[in-house]
Amino acid sequence: MLASGEGTLLQHLIDACEAGAIGARIVAVGADRQGTRAAERARNAGIPVFVCRVEDHGSRDRWDAALASLCASHRPDLVISAGFRKLLGPRFLAEFAGRCINSHPALLPAFPGLHAVADALAHGVKVTGCTVFMVDAGVDTGPVIAQAAVPVLPGDDLKSLTERIKEAERDLLTRTVAAMISEGWTVSGRLVRVGGDAPGASGRRAGRDGQGGAAASRAGTAPGYQAEPRR
Repeated sequence: MLASGEGTLLQHLIDACEAGAIGARIVAVGADRQGTRAAERARNAGIPVFVCRVEDHGSRDRWDAALASLCASHRPDLVISAGFRKLLGPRFLAEFAGRCINSHPALLPAFPGLHAVADALAHGVKVTGCTVFMVDAGVDTGPVIAQAAVPVLPGDDLKSLTERIKEAERDLLTRTVAAMISEGWTVSGRLVRVGGDAPGASGRRAGRDGQGGAAASRAGTAPGYQAEPRR
């Protein structure tokens, strides 16, 4: 997993793995800065942590290559960006295409960016929600994997709506990751199919060509969730 801040989504996924709600383990957590609460949460759970700072590499291109290399050493099946505060670069995205996901507190493509909840309130929408999506080179522009709706209630303010969306987001991300790991997924253009919706996807995951690949982790993938052996 990649995380930069408080790590509340990370903690929820740590707890879900420990409780058996996700048949996987988090193999590493990467941060783009020192001293984050997310890194502390990972260490407290016995998860390896690495830090890859842009300022240590001289340019964004070299940082991108270094991040990809660090991620590659942990050999997971899926990389999850959970509050990671840097845009992932072309080297990373090319290496992990179809295997890197993120979540967002709106029903994409509506309200991308950092102020999604405030924008939804300002537009007077009656329903908003959260989205899990494949990461691409844009800002919250990748293919949608799953969504959950959250009604905007009379009297909602930024705090109350944000809290309800966060609750839905934690649940949606947990269920989506569990399904992807246990049932597999495929990516074809902007269409992502998970589990029974993905032809031939049982026990498979998306590979570099966007089609199902071997479920076992292999060298050259990024830190995230590694599937446990099937019994």
